[in-house]
Amino acid sequence: MIGKVVSLNISQKKGTTKNPVLEVEVIENYGIKGDAHADSNWHRQISLLSITSIEKMKDKGFELNFGDFAENVTVEGFEVKDLSVGTKLKIGEVILEISQIGKSCHSKCEIFKAVGDCIMPKEGVFAKVLKGGKIKVGDEVIKYEYE
Repeated sequence: MIGKVVSLNISQKKGTTKNPVLEVEVIENYGIKGDAHADSNWHRQISLLSITSIEKMKDKGFELNFGDFAENVTVEGFEVKDLSVGTKLKIGEVILEISQIGKSCHSKCEIFKAVGDCIMPKEGVFAKVLKGGKIKVGDEVIKYEYE
């Protein structure tokens, strides 16, 4: 095990904070059922952020909740920003492949306006779904050798 899921978060609209849920259904080559970022036509189907990234922002005086940076999966136990593109993770029944580290943020989204900064462009990672299934809060996150 390299970590565990501390929060799962979904939203109906892109560019907004996400709301925590206890369990999600993940669809292969699509993303999380009911989440605005799910799409079979792109490589950022699921986003991940480490709890330490959120804690850094809290240390700056921001009051934050899980999902405030629009991350789908908040993890503890390791830094997602240190993963390499192509790394595979198994979370619950789901297998993900890291497809992008960070992102460009061309406009100040609602998250930036509400929080004053956004760490997803620097410390968040994005993944494609190789195998769907369920993920629950508390599930282990492990590196996975996918065949």
